[in-house]
Amino acid sequence: QLALTSSTSRIFMAQMMRTAKSGNDWTVKELNAYNITVVYQDTAAFFGTPHFPVPTINPNVITTLECDDAPDDETYRIIRTLHLATSIRPAEESAVDDFAMIQLRALGYEPRGRTLRTRKDLPLVICGKNRQAKTDEDKRHLSEIDGDPEPQLIAEAIAAFALNNRRRVLTLDLPALSSKVLAGITMLGTSPIFYKIEVTGELVKAVASGTYPATQTIVHAHVPAVPRLRRHWNEGMKPLDCRRVILSCYEAFKRFVN
Repeated sequence: QLALTSSTSRIFMAQMMRTAKSGNDWTVKELNAYNITVVYQDTAAFFGTPHFPVPTINPNVITTLECDDAPDDETYRIIRTLHLATSIRPAEESAVDDFAMIQLRALGYEPRGRTLRTRKDLPLVICGKNRQAKTDEDKRHLSEIDGDPEPQLIAEAIAAFALNNRRRVLTLDLPALSSKVLAGITMLGTSPIFYKIEVTGELVKAVASGTYPATQTIVHAHVPAVPRLRRHWNEGMKPLDCRRVILSCYEAFKRFVN
């Protein structure tokens, strides 16, 4: 058995072969190659408080189990789309995208001045090559070969930070930001994981040049503390007790979106 010291490990990572992969092809290997670590936190640590705000969504969404029992059209649409997104059907990730959009709008994630987009292509420079990162991918309905959405979300955050900085400098005549915490969500069916991804100029340059950054990037993540955590991925937001917890997480997460 070979044990690597910290310095030896850094040398090994620095010498790793890196390839110009698009963001949708990123895996844990790319996270290791660019010194990125994901740390999962509990509710208090991630949100900064153990107390959740009351969701601003239509209250009927929290108390109505089945769409046929919905007392209004908005509640019907949300719960109907929720059920479609929870169903396991091969290659139907579009159902999850539809649910994500209708839910985020209902929760107030699209105030005036902000537009929610799906299938947005983001330019990503990696190893000196021009590639892309595409948002809105759910992996529940795809095969295991398609991989973990977590590294892909982080690649999208890196691409978004670089694009925003380029617009600041070239269009708005503002200085580039040295770092920014970007909010992100992955979804398996209707079961979310929330992320706070701090992207720095150093990380963007390292990815663009295909080199190992000296500074480690820590990504913080949170899985909602639903009543039956082991069944979280299967139940999603269908049970009312799970729905209330997850919607409260979405409400608390809004303050990280800017």
